[in-house]
Amino acid sequence: MKFELKIDPSAEERVEVTVHAPSSLTEELEAAVLRYTGADRLTVTDEDAVGELPFDRMECVLVEDGKTYAVDDRGKRWRIRERLCRAEELLPSYFIRINKSALANRNRIRRFVTTFSGGVDAEFISGYREYVSRRCFAEIKRRILKK
Repeated sequence: MKFELKIDPSAEERVEVTVHAPSSLTEELEAAVLRYTGADRLTVTDEDAVGELPFDRMECVLVEDGKTYAVDDRGKRWRIRERLCRAEELLPSYFIRINKSALANRNRIRRFVTTFSGGVDAEFISGYREYVSRRCFAEIKRRILKK
């Protein structure tokens, strides 16, 4: 397999892939290209500041008390305007659903920790922890073991 990337600021952006047969890789590439909006960050707010948080600094996006938050690489919560389903559309494919109301950046998950009650938490690099549902954990394990 060969890979070629041409960077030309004056040219129209276009992605062309030539393969012998469709595969899971081609499906992921197509989904990523179609989902890409050119944005790599979300607008975030807290009590006294407005800013932008790059996707790669986000550890988790979650809903709490009807409000959507992004947790950054220091464990700080930032309010975002997007609903979770809209954020899921905007975020890159390395964000995975870990429960009904949370998405996690799988590149920032340090490990999965079992709790005393038998549940599982995702522990992020910053130390922040978020509950992982059994259904989502089963899917995560299937993806990990498949690779």
